[in-house]
Amino acid sequence: MNQPMGLRERKKYATHRTLAATAVRLAAAHGLDQVTVEDIATEAGVSPRTFFNYFASKEDAVLIAYPDHEERTRQAIDRFLAAPATTPALEALIQAIRPDIENIEADREEWLARMSVIEANPALVSRVIASQAGTQQTMVAAIAERTGLDPEKDLYPGLLFGVVGHAMQAAVRRWHAFGGEEPLTELIDQAWAALAAGLPDPGTRH
Repeated sequence: MNQPMGLRERKKYATHRTLAATAVRLAAAHGLDQVTVEDIATEAGVSPRTFFNYFASKEDAVLIAYPDHEERTRQAIDRFLAAPATTPALEALIQAIRPDIENIEADREEWLARMSVIEANPALVSRVIASQAGTQQTMVAAIAERTGLDPEKDLYPGLLFGVVGHAMQAAVRRWHAFGGEEPLTELIDQAWAALAAGLPDPGTRH
């Protein structure tokens, strides 16, 4: 069970979220290159020194939406491993990740703006990929643990993670491309339902 945050932790969480949301909003409005750490700090009502207590750079402020991102990964793994043994690994992984999708949906405007900033700045894409390497390794290891396989020798753990991850990316890209018109959770459900069905041919459209 998660312990409730104390007052200090809540304040630190709120400051991180304010700085991250402010960085995204300013970068989306003016372009990342035109925004400085000082701009973000001033808009958020803190000093640049305080900013650097939370982020190493303005790029990190754009990309690291939540201060507890590592804890969120751990919680997703815990949910995955705790799913009943009768639940297929694909379904268990989907259900484990779903709360994170719901969090993105809850902060809809911020995430739509964040994705626009990332698309406009290719250098951020490589940072995203690099930052996800550790998460990928951890999740693949969890899949291997649940399925009794070797994460290095067996194909399935990495394949399952890759397939689910790319399905999620496809749904998120569509969500962003259409300005969040359709709920992200519904798009994710459609993508995962197609995976669960074995990606059948959708047939000819008339």
